[in-house]
Amino acid sequence: MASISEPMQRLGDFLRQAMQRIIIHPDQIQGHHLTLLADQQHYLYRVLRLATGDRFIALDGQGQRWMATLAEKAGLAHLDPLEAVSMGLPNVTLAIAIPKGSGFDDIVRQTTELGVACLQPLVTQRTLHQPNPKKPERWQRIAAEATEQCERPNLPQIQPTVTWADYLRQDLPPQRWIGLARGDALPLLTVAQAADPTLDTVIATGPEGGWTETEIAAALAAGFQPVSLGPTILRAVTAPLVALTLALAGLGAIPSINPELRQSINGGR
Repeated sequence: MASISEPMQRLGDFLRQAMQRIIIHPDQIQGHHLTLLADQQHYLYRVLRLATGDRFIALDGQGQRWMATLAEKAGLAHLDPLEAVSMGLPNVTLAIAIPKGSGFDDIVRQTTELGVACLQPLVTQRTLHQPNPKKPERWQRIAAEATEQCERPNLPQIQPTVTWADYLRQDLPPQRWIGLARGDALPLLTVAQAADPTLDTVIATGPEGGWTETEIAAALAAGFQPVSLGPTILRAVTAPLVALTLALAGLGAIPSINPELRQSINGGR
């Protein structure tokens, strides 16, 4: 029986992984039933062409998930709980100076896909534009869409925008790194490899034109360690992606190729 049940279990896991995921709010749940919002109904019925009996994965954005089956009554789905899951990634916050235009939209989408835990938008001395009051709602929507697309179980937190000075007054994560474009700071990958992956971490990236000397001095006084993101000068929309990737790799979230596998790939050389 074990030889039959195990492949069936793997098949069931594969099918669940391939299903569409929808972020829901707890207020939509009544007992074992889910009331779909208008935009969710449009997406499921009109875009995906799902019908009664078809299934999708419902997520609360905090790790809880359900198998949802569309009911005969339009706008309703029956819920069966699934095992809660977590990403198992280090808890990394990106404190990001808001770039001009729609650049932060792309940062939200791409860092959500990479596995960021929290995003902290910043206004710095060289920030070119104050954020539109409607932007936070847009960023939350982009994060939800990216969460559904990349199949991560939880939404990243997006904190209210603050100034760099006000952020430094907050209760900050124990591991604090600030990306500097010039100087002799240690590479972020090296620093992350020597860090504790179980501790919360924040990485700050600056605006177009970089941090001012006053901002760097304030960061150092607040316990931030300078780090280098590489030998080139990165754009404000590129730096957060590089910083997150290097940090996750250094903290062990992105496995490296072991020597035996590398030798096999290289044909024994």
